[in-house]
Amino acid sequence: MLRLAVPNKGSLSEPAIKLLQEAGYRTRRRGRELVLTDTENDVELFFLRPRDIAVYVGRGSIHAGITGRDLLLDSGTAAIEFRPLGFARSTFRFAAPAGQMSDISQIKGKRVAASYDLLVRQFLRDRGIDAEVVHLDGAVESSVRLGVADLIADVVETGSTLKAAGLEVFGEPLLQSEAVLITREELVEDGRLATLDRRLQGVQVARSYVLIDYNVREVDLAQTIEITPGFDSPTISPLMNTDFLAVRAMVPSEGVNRVMDRLHEAGARGIIVTQLAASRL
Repeated sequence: MLRLAVPNKGSLSEPAIKLLQEAGYRTRRRGRELVLTDTENDVELFFLRPRDIAVYVGRGSIHAGITGRDLLLDSGTAAIEFRPLGFARSTFRFAAPAGQMSDISQIKGKRVAASYDLLVRQFLRDRGIDAEVVHLDGAVESSVRLGVADLIADVVETGSTLKAAGLEVFGEPLLQSEAVLITREELVEDGRLATLDRRLQGVQVARSYVLIDYNVREVDLAQTIEITPGFDSPTISPLMNTDFLAVRAMVPSEGVNRVMDRLHEAGARGIIVTQLAASRL
């Protein structure tokens, strides 16, 4: 039975649970139980703190887990990233009092406050920058004003919290993070993990694509196929008692209305778009 760790709270939790639900796994808990057994799919789900998931996976107690790339890299464990999952994206940046720093070389000899101190130390070490990293569990924006640090390294979303604290970002990002599926090196070829991965990948594709159907005269077919080449190739079928052909293709969901406009201008009619629930490609 595959042991899978799922975030029990925070911004990773709800999207991870929804992803697993769409992939066909049982995720509904009766209360706040920490373990849920899905006998039909031969999976045990363990609901754990996001920061702890990489530790459990890295030590071999759990086969795989969903956590953030930033949390994985900051864990210092033997767990590895298996697949990016495309949600909970964030950017990790340095920030200092406005106008004081513009390049990461200026960090040398300074105090950097961070909740992800292992990640920050590795980043600075790789660039030959010697600085003191001060570990804080949260609210690092206040550390400069309180005299604990000279600058911070933290996740930046809108930047409004930094601006309120009189800070501004500078230098290159430390990391582009998102939710990832993690495991250990020796489990990469495990069949149980392969099944989970196919299901998650199928949901990701289904979320990114839609199915488009339309009718078009044979004389206009080549032009419409250029607009909708499909995932591999479109399906083309004859229609009874007409010179029209029926075309079906997968297209990216983003911008699908522009695709419909172009198809109509190219001669397509009866254009219908259908959402995908799941896929195996």
